[in-house]
Amino acid sequence: MALKLNIIIGSTRPGRAGPKIAEWFRKFAEDHGKFDVVLVDLNDFKLPVYDEPKHPRIQEYEKDHTKAWSESVASADAYVFVTPEYNYVAPSSLINALDYLVKEWAYKPAGIVSYAGLSGGLRAAQSLKPLLTSLRMMPIPEGVAVPFFNKSIDEEGTFRSNELIDQSAAVMLDELLRWAEALKAMRAA
Repeated sequence: MALKLNIIIGSTRPGRAGPKIAEWFRKFAEDHGKFDVVLVDLNDFKLPVYDEPKHPRIQEYEKDHTKAWSESVASADAYVFVTPEYNYVAPSSLINALDYLVKEWAYKPAGIVSYAGLSGGLRAAQSLKPLLTSLRMMPIPEGVAVPFFNKSIDEEGTFRSNELIDQSAAVMLDELLRWAEALKAMRAA
């Protein structure tokens, strides 16, 4: 059975490009063929600023949105976060979603597909890594940066990658698989 990869769209902002880039990556990951791929949109969960009365490490959730989010996150063996760069960091919607849970993230690798202007979202990707490690995820060094992302979205609204972006995605997926396999024993313990 293939390992499950959740591709998580990190922005919930109206007019966001995240779904377009995430859809391209979903197809790319499916063609890669090493994971059972699921596209997850944070917007579908409608997570308010953390509103559970108990700490997430206890896992006694009262809110339906938290229970649904917990189930989605727990079901995956690895993650790819598709994130824009807002003011040099990842969006608050993604940071809030990460903070909602603790144990569900543990001992799983994470890759990052970032997008922005000149920076390609690299500052946002780097800002996420300390948070991911504090949740016991392994943020792999390999990532995908999409600079000037608007130039890669065609008239129909479809994201069109290039050879360099595709090469980065393939390397990241290969490395994610290695880490997901290696961390299986820790997830089972």
